[in-house]
Amino acid sequence: MTRKTYTVAVRVLCAFAAKCGDLDLRFTPSPTAQQGIAGHGVVAASRGADYRSEVAVTGRHEHLIVRGRADGFDLRAQRVEEIKTFRGAIDRMPSNHRALHWAQAKVYAWLLCDQHALPEMTVSLVYFDVGRQSEESPISEHCSAVDLKQFFERLCNRFIEWADRELEHRERRDTALVALKFPHPSFREGQRELAEAVYRSARRGACLLAQAPTGIGKTVGTLFPLLKAMPVEAIDKVFFVTAKGTGRQLAFEALHRLCGTGPAPLRVLELTARDKACEHPDRACHGESCPLARGFYDRLPAARLAAAETGRLDREAVRRVALDHEICPYYLAQELAQWCDIVIGDYNHWFDGHAMLHALTEANGWRVGVLVDEAHNLVDRARAMYSAELRSDTLQALRIIAPASMKKSLDRLHRAWLRLVDGQDDAYIVHDVCPKPFTAAMEEVVATLGELLAEDPTRVDPVLLRFHFDALQFARVLESFDRHSLFDVTLAAVPTRGRGGASTLCVRNVVPATFLKPRFEAAHTTTLFSATLTPEVFYADTLGLPTGYRAVDVPAPFRAEQLAVRVVRSVSTRFRDRDDSLAPIARIIATQYGVRAGNYLAFFSSFDYLRRALEVFTDRYPAIPVWTQQSRMTDGEREAFLACFEVDGCGIGFAVLGGAFAEGIDLVGSRLVGAFIATLGLPQVNPVNEELRRRMDLVFGAGYDYTYLFPGIRKVTQAAGRVIRTLSDTGSVHLIDDRFARPEVARLLPRWWRIDGAAASVS
Repeated sequence: MTRKTYTVAVRVLCAFAAKCGDLDLRFTPSPTAQQGIAGHGVVAASRGADYRSEVAVTGRHEHLIVRGRADGFDLRAQRVEEIKTFRGAIDRMPSNHRALHWAQAKVYAWLLCDQHALPEMTVSLVYFDVGRQSEESPISEHCSAVDLKQFFERLCNRFIEWADRELEHRERRDTALVALKFPHPSFREGQRELAEAVYRSARRGACLLAQAPTGIGKTVGTLFPLLKAMPVEAIDKVFFVTAKGTGRQLAFEALHRLCGTGPAPLRVLELTARDKACEHPDRACHGESCPLARGFYDRLPAARLAAAETGRLDREAVRRVALDHEICPYYLAQELAQWCDIVIGDYNHWFDGHAMLHALTEANGWRVGVLVDEAHNLVDRARAMYSAELRSDTLQALRIIAPASMKKSLDRLHRAWLRLVDGQDDAYIVHDVCPKPFTAAMEEVVATLGELLAEDPTRVDPVLLRFHFDALQFARVLESFDRHSLFDVTLAAVPTRGRGGASTLCVRNVVPATFLKPRFEAAHTTTLFSATLTPEVFYADTLGLPTGYRAVDVPAPFRAEQLAVRVVRSVSTRFRDRDDSLAPIARIIATQYGVRAGNYLAFFSSFDYLRRALEVFTDRYPAIPVWTQQSRMTDGEREAFLACFEVDGCGIGFAVLGGAFAEGIDLVGSRLVGAFIATLGLPQVNPVNEELRRRMDLVFGAGYDYTYLFPGIRKVTQAAGRVIRTLSDTGSVHLIDDRFARPEVARLLPRWWRIDGAAASVS
């Protein structure tokens, strides 16, 4: 029988077999992606006519296939170049970083020698400083083809044992997935339709937008069909991305039901944010400071092997393996993402501008399936990913504490900032572009800060570090500035307005479609699912779903009789009418409580409105128990709030629409019997949202709907969805505002609702 081959990228091979020593982030090249591309272009443009860039190469050692792209190659000169762009002082680069670069260059050199039957090759590392542009630091070595081949084969031999393990694992995994059975005796109503749509999309390599009601088991209903499609479609990885930690937990629980408790044929990894995974937040990431960085790459192979045999790698499991081998849990998880079948993490791990999972997919040529949980959140989250903000008070604080070496660049940035806001009378102004003098001054500060951080990151003031990261993000999003974003300046309130006053600069993404579309294209299949994806066109437009995407709207399994939906037309919750609304809202809540005592949620548009409504309610109905959401609650405080909703309990929980208790919580049966929603959920009318409305009107011709109506009603539907969670639940929802009776609002509400005894109109 022919032995199966294993394909590995040059960078992965070298990182696996040639990395050694400490984890060391003191010298981390920080050019943006476009600066890196531009730097490569500058180097290539300075070479001769025979020079070729991005040369595809493939080679083989035994059953290992190695492939990649050499940065530059001149056949006539028999010279290969590995180009590395960077900022700062090249002499501060750790030796193990340079050793890795040499390994990559020599592997490319051998593959080109083999491809062109060359007896020798000049191997060159070219370090290009993007800050100075004209400055190259080349290091060259003349190597024979024999030596290069031996070097290549040594790396391959170190990797082959792991490759064989991976081939065996893939075969066991696919065999298990072919035999995988649905974990319940039957599908819930609507769950089969969802699962079939996901499976068909995976087979067709399509993108799916799936609206499916709460309570049908969407997590299992999407994971199961995609797992079944993995062996059929040769899918390498599944990425389950979500907006909240509760979504990650639900995914793990679903996989536990699917795969059982025995030895897992699947390796499942949870990615955790760095600040939550770090064991020594007071230490810098290098061996002289942090004990878990010291010798990281020397101890990584044993930790990697132990983790691969664990199977379920949630946050605690990764931490346990890492500490057993005395290495950093966060960076162990980053390494394990390459070797796990299912990776569960936040949206940013796939959709952010520097998303690790996307970068690994591109580098390895993986075939991936992506599941986007609670996808209605992705619009706002993606906007935040591709936005950036700078505050003048932070710059002022930095100027006070910064060392003398930074004074010149900070003063230049300060002057450019003053010129930008000088004479601005309006509190909020949108500019067509960010002025070039400001951009240049900011890039100089970023470069200076980068050099300072490289010298001694342990002694850097937190203010300086925060401004550095903010400025880096600002520079990155400015590079792609176009009609999908705004550049605006907001002045502080009077009397500090004007020259020298506090101000905030923002590159504000409006339409994330431009950035997200390549992520959909990079995946073999993507399913975005949620209970609230109405209207479909809004999400398709703003998220940039690819041409030919498919959509499914799974009917709810619930009966209209389970939920009494009443529109209170006699009350207006508009800002100007809120004082007059407080007493009627209190009366509505108390009346319903008298009809059916139990646990209810009452939602309001803001904490101020909530506070005022609560005061009136408790004054008039002191016998009814109440508890209330507070601003910036801790995890413990949120748990305490939810604990008030006891089985067969009685009382009213006051909460803010769009907040922590308006979605993603599961209060089944008598834990929650009703909700009062005293707002349409429309975003506040302010200068920023009005500019957003104008831009949405320009791009899509639907400014009001895309900015206010659709996001607002989505929040209402999510909040109301807390009431009916199972086929046996019953309850009520009061929609308190006359505007809920309007046809353009009613058509956005769930189709299975009957409002005031009549079916909601649907366009």
